[in-house]
Amino acid sequence: MLFTFLFVVQALVAAGLVGVILMQKSEGGGLGMGGSPSGLMSARGAADFLTRMTSILATAFVSLAIVLAVLAATRQTQRVTATAPAPAAPVTAPGAPSPLGAAPSPLGPQKSAAQVAAEAEAKTKPAANATAPVTGNSAVPIER
Repeated sequence: MLFTFLFVVQALVAAGLVGVILMQKSEGGGLGMGGSPSGLMSARGAADFLTRMTSILATAFVSLAIVLAVLAATRQTQRVTATAPAPAAPVTAPGAPSPLGAAPSPLGPQKSAAQVAAEAEAKTKPAANATAPVTGNSAVPIER
């Protein structure tokens, strides 16, 4: 929140600095408008005012840039986006009423992550008694 506020202030200071710099004459004479020889908006008064305002805005701009850099470097950006795991659904037979009174799942019983991992591991490991390939119509493995 503070970072965003300071960032907006930084943008306003930058816009003001650009405006004040563009109002000055290129040879340093200020606005160069006519008027009374004394007062704030005389040629000399305008130049002094714009010069002073330029130095104030430039100092504010550099200071805000340093503060924003420090805030950005030390800011904790870790946001927890993970939600709590959903409670596991009770295992029920297909078509059986659930213990909570809800309609049974048309997909049958739900498997836990451990069961799914065990089944996947069992599929990748060769069977312990499969020592030779099955030949013919026989369903019994041939041992050597």
